[in-house]
Amino acid sequence: MKKYSIVIVENDEDEQFFMKEGFDAAGLFEIKAQLRNGDELLEWLKENETLLPDLVLSDLNMPGKNGYDILDELKANPAYTHLPIIITSTSSAQTIIDKCRQKGAAEYMIKPDTFVEYEPFVVRLHGVVTSKQLVKT
Repeated sequence: MKKYSIVIVENDEDEQFFMKEGFDAAGLFEIKAQLRNGDELLEWLKENETLLPDLVLSDLNMPGKNGYDILDELKANPAYTHLPIIITSTSSAQTIIDKCRQKGAAEYMIKPDTFVEYEPFVVRLHGVVTSKQLVKT
């Protein structure tokens, strides 16, 4: 199975911890960085232009630049337009999902309710990336 490189953008420290555990347990992704908001992501991307990840998984609601801002800025920059961005949030509101897709999100995934559900979440994420061919091989 193909292992993808990923940058995770999530402001909640507990969520970061449980996400990392789920990603490590699933073994399907290589985490290049875990960042707290879109400001940190943009800085990281500039500093790592030659080592861009296969995709970005970003929380929607964060202080500083949020998921909408990330979509706007990355889709407006030719250096990053190819980079799939998957938005994740606790919200299942169709209007929010539609807005993210209109702004260029490759996918929208609802966060797990409990920390023990992160490994299955990561497996689903890998399936989405593979089945939709979000990453160019």
